[in-house]
Amino acid sequence: MDKVDIPKKTIYRLSIYSRCLLRLHENGMETVSSNSLAQVANVKPSQLRKDLAHFGQLGTRGLGYPVELLLKTIRSVLGRATLQPVILVGVGNLGRALLHYDGFKKEGFEVLSAFDIDAKVLEEQGLPVQVRHDREMTAFITKNSVRMAILCVPAKYGQEVANELVSAGVQGILNFSPTILKVPDHVIITRVDLAIELESLSYFIDQ
Repeated sequence: MDKVDIPKKTIYRLSIYSRCLLRLHENGMETVSSNSLAQVANVKPSQLRKDLAHFGQLGTRGLGYPVELLLKTIRSVLGRATLQPVILVGVGNLGRALLHYDGFKKEGFEVLSAFDIDAKVLEEQGLPVQVRHDREMTAFITKNSVRMAILCVPAKYGQEVANELVSAGVQGILNFSPTILKVPDHVIITRVDLAIELESLSYFIDQ
């Protein structure tokens, strides 16, 4: 399917719909109504129908959406019809935890390799993927057509590594490094700052 030009917030919700549809498919459901899918995804039915309208008429009034077809359509739009290659840079405590997370592959992403500069990390055993020296990173990205990276390096190295990733062809970075990165307009950065998230969460908790 040709890439559909849709808003970023809709893309986020499509990922949620995809997860919900996968669960329904695994449970043997063949069709689902917009109201039921919206309830599972925790969105308004009108919002769900508006999001899915980007793909044309997939549902049937009175019958709902075919689960398998809708799941395949959304995954195709998200680029997840096949496993998407990803690399991880920075194998500290957080990087190790993410490497051991098996949910990436289930959701359509495969971490092909990790990169670090610490000799001890490079020799470490028991990690699910090979850890290579960062000097090999650019060649690896090019050879394997990697377009996404997970960044877990210390803040002082974040921009430098991001520059190298972008130069090598990476177009999307999931940034766990506690720094704000400057990248070209065509590169998408999603920043995950756990301290900020906790600070925001604490605001809503009774003191």
